[in-house]
Amino acid sequence: MDFRSLILGLSFALFWSSAFTSARVIVEYAPPLLSLSLRFFVSGLLGLLIAWALGQSFRLSREQWRATIVFGICQNALYLGLFFVAMQTVEASLAAIIASSMPLIVGLFGWLFLKQRLPLLGLVGLVAGLGGVAVIMGTRLSGGVDLAGIAYCVIGVLALSIATLSVRGASSGGNLITVVGLQMLVGGACLLVAGLILEEPTFTPSWQLGVAFVYTTLVPGLTATIIWFVLVGRIGAVKAATYHFLNPFFGVAIAAVLLGEKMGFYDILGVVIITFSILAVQLSKQQN
Repeated sequence: MDFRSLILGLSFALFWSSAFTSARVIVEYAPPLLSLSLRFFVSGLLGLLIAWALGQSFRLSREQWRATIVFGICQNALYLGLFFVAMQTVEASLAAIIASSMPLIVGLFGWLFLKQRLPLLGLVGLVAGLGGVAVIMGTRLSGGVDLAGIAYCVIGVLALSIATLSVRGASSGGNLITVVGLQMLVGGACLLVAGLILEEPTFTPSWQLGVAFVYTTLVPGLTATIIWFVLVGRIGAVKAATYHFLNPFFGVAIAAVLLGEKMGFYDILGVVIITFSILAVQLSKQQN
């Protein structure tokens, strides 16, 4: 792996993990679905403008369109929509930990339903990672965490796992930034309909909302997504997914520094277990 790929991977992990903290700020001042829909429309239009400036085509293959729609609905509408709703009551650090279990879920689905061979290292990592999630969930549930919020996060990460399986089709065939912009518009349209039905369009103006919205639109929303597709195209989905093992640590650290969220001993233990479990699963896939 070259130095450029390393920088891309570290940048993706850092940017992606920071999204939970900025989202936590946004939902304190704005309705989650409508604010996320607006974010996607802004990010999507910026992405298409960049694609046009770079001379990329807006004519996609049938496989690209299929993957773009699936990715837009599963990741942007379902995964992020449910997480934004959940973070009205769930801490950013806990949301980041649940979302970080995605590589473990993808590995589990592949092993159970797609009959993908998983070496011993991967099986150990899978079992240990699920155990780490159980440790954190047990601690939080005993502390009175919102069960509905947890359920939203779990459903969302399942949707993200499905979206991850469609990345290969979306990133092949060129016109990468066009695909990124279009899948954001797909998610924004779905969330707009849901938001108009379920929410009141009331916003509380503040500088915190402005900063968090601009940041989450440009950095986790647009930049991190483009970096991810570029990284997948450069080193492949399996190797790129290895960088997900940094997300639990980054997500918890950023929430602690910026939001002052506290972590107990068992939370830290669970994060360490999940981090190394994700790494073990991804390394076993590379060996396989």
